[in-house]
Amino acid sequence: MRVWRDPLYWLLAVFLLLLWGLPHSGPLFAHWFPQLERPLYQQESFWRLALAHLSLVISGSALAIIFGVSSGVFATRRAGRAFRPLLETLAAAGQTFPPVAVLAIAVPVMGFGATPAIMALFLYGLLPILQGTLAGLDSVPASNREIAVGLGMGPWRRLWQIELALAAPVIMAGVRTSVMISIGTATIASTVGAESLGSPVIIGLSGFNTAYVIQGALLVALLALICDRVLERVQRQLSGWEG
Repeated sequence: MRVWRDPLYWLLAVFLLLLWGLPHSGPLFAHWFPQLERPLYQQESFWRLALAHLSLVISGSALAIIFGVSSGVFATRRAGRAFRPLLETLAAAGQTFPPVAVLAIAVPVMGFGATPAIMALFLYGLLPILQGTLAGLDSVPASNREIAVGLGMGPWRRLWQIELALAAPVIMAGVRTSVMISIGTATIASTVGAESLGSPVIIGLSGFNTAYVIQGALLVALLALICDRVLERVQRQLSGWEG
């Protein structure tokens, strides 16, 4: 019975139901928007757009996690402490650039498609992960490091089994924020020829078709809520493991 009380399963069920049902909802949107000649988005399959959207988010977030966590670890080591202000400044600069500007700069170099969109997601999602990694590693008590040294642990073993293990919940909070940013930002990937759930939104805005905008925005919002719930569970598990 706990399954039925879990919001995650309800959100997932509604999302899947919409992916299946939206292609058959033409009469409903025609009733709501009688002034529109074509109230139902039919250029691409909603299933295909959802998978493409997830692929963009996963690719961009994976790059941000790899670079953000490794940079955070480097900046907290003795050899990298002098580079910490520079890394934080570069990550912050990446997020201050509007995603549209990043796409406009990347397209002449990388061409149209998913590649410039992934680059924009990477730059835009890097800062929360880097900040979470730095904050998490800084919060590890010095006594824990001293005990690890006393037990004869080497630097890599200390980093993996002590520092990253204790910092994992804070790092995961940064990852969670980054993924939420990426899901929303991936909506504009359609402007450079990449498929995403933003396709109905962009086409709807350019053609003054509110029905298209609602269909795309609803799916993006549900996807964000589902991912947030999943990552929240991972964060809670990491916090429990830490305790």
